[in-house]
Amino acid sequence: MTDTILIVDDSPSMLMSVSIALRPTGLDIKEAASAEAALALLNDGVMPRMILTDLNMDGMSGIELVREVRKLPGMAFTPIVLLTTESQDGLRQTAKSAGATGWLVKPFDAAKLLALVKKLVP
Repeated sequence: MTDTILIVDDSPSMLMSVSIALRPTGLDIKEAASAEAALALLNDGVMPRMILTDLNMDGMSGIELVREVRKLPGMAFTPIVLLTTESQDGLRQTAKSAGATGWLVKPFDAAKLLALVKKLVP
């Protein structure tokens, strides 16, 4: 079984840039264009080793996605990192209390993203 990382973002160009940045990890990369699509993948049996999600998306937000993922069987300790343009401490605290593992501000540095993934997905 291949280790999977799930990327969730409503911007096709951001999905592509994150996927390209993560190719060197050798992880199987799954993409979802919305939080709802990500939940559908998870409910269909995709069990990622890590989830990277945008905060502000149409429909369900990244923080709402974190809350929903944490309710799923086997997903209580899966690292979930918000990748966002937002940097307010209040939002970070809300994300953390919802169950987010970390926060990376866009535009992201590919080397920092890879280092974070290697740290959270040994």
